[in-house]
Amino acid sequence: MHISRKLLGAAAVGAAVALVLTGCAGGGEESSGQPADSQYDDVIDVNFGYIPDFNGTSLLAIAEEHGLWEKYGLNVTPQNFTNGPLQIQALGTGDLDFGYIGPGAVWLPASGQAKIVALNTLGQADRVVGQEGIDSVEDLRGKTVAFPEGTSGDMILTLALKEAGMTKDDIDAVPMEPAAIVAALSSKQVDGAGFWYPALATVKKQVPNLVELAENSDFEDTVAFPTAFVAGNDVVADEPEKVDRVLKALREAIDLRAEDPDEAIQLTAEFSALDPAQVEADAGNVQILSLDELDKLTEDGTVDTWFAGMVDYFVEAGKLEDAVEPSEFYTGDLFLQAGE
Repeated sequence: MHISRKLLGAAAVGAAVALVLTGCAGGGEESSGQPADSQYDDVIDVNFGYIPDFNGTSLLAIAEEHGLWEKYGLNVTPQNFTNGPLQIQALGTGDLDFGYIGPGAVWLPASGQAKIVALNTLGQADRVVGQEGIDSVEDLRGKTVAFPEGTSGDMILTLALKEAGMTKDDIDAVPMEPAAIVAALSSKQVDGAGFWYPALATVKKQVPNLVELAENSDFEDTVAFPTAFVAGNDVVADEPEKVDRVLKALREAIDLRAEDPDEAIQLTAEFSALDPAQVEADAGNVQILSLDELDKLTEDGTVDTWFAGMVDYFVEAGKLEDAVEPSEFYTGDLFLQAGE
């Protein structure tokens, strides 16, 4: 597979919020690319959630720049969110049609609250970290450890504790918002965290001796960390034309991103008003999947295997009561049909 390169003073709060939570959407501005002529006589309105980082923004930025929304008769309004669970809520209330989630939020569609309509990337940015002097996950026993609940940071912390023969009952586990974790680690108010890059890069400027105790690749034999695009249950059930057009546009954007990751980095930075160097560092912790790869992985059942492994994890972690088949929440057939 192709691998791309990719609180407590006021100043610290501003830096953390700028990095983790914000970014002005470029969706309302006229694209500088060359929009293609629409293939349709009508225009469908779409509210699309995103997170302002490489995973959560790059395809939307590419679709806007290359006129893909217009090509497929879509009028897309992008909406900025700080995490996946909030987007799942917005899908449920009808305020969003589509959104983006990281691996830690996959339990929400698996529990019936939305449908996963397309895979995006494989995340490699998550870490369990400890302050200087903490040299292993076992050393976190009895220590204060922060994590953003229901995210990939929560997921990797749970997996790392399990591998060490521990659970969250063995630590002082403190759910926190991402910006608060940046502040708490930087000011050494917590002993460790389940968290991710690029936010950890900001922490390391204040705490250069921060120790990385676990990362995604430590668990790749048992569970993957896919990021994905989701749609509301009613959208999938009642608006097949909208779903098909959005998937066609996303498929083209996936192809363009794999062909030119450097352009994807630049467009992401422009879309969310981020430093290109920050986005490049973010992309360095992402495994980009080409469209051919995504199609093959869907067709041969690999994606279903990934999701089945995640379901098993979420059952064991208490997020799901019972195991469910990936076909109940992943519409891989619709993704493949959009390419026909």
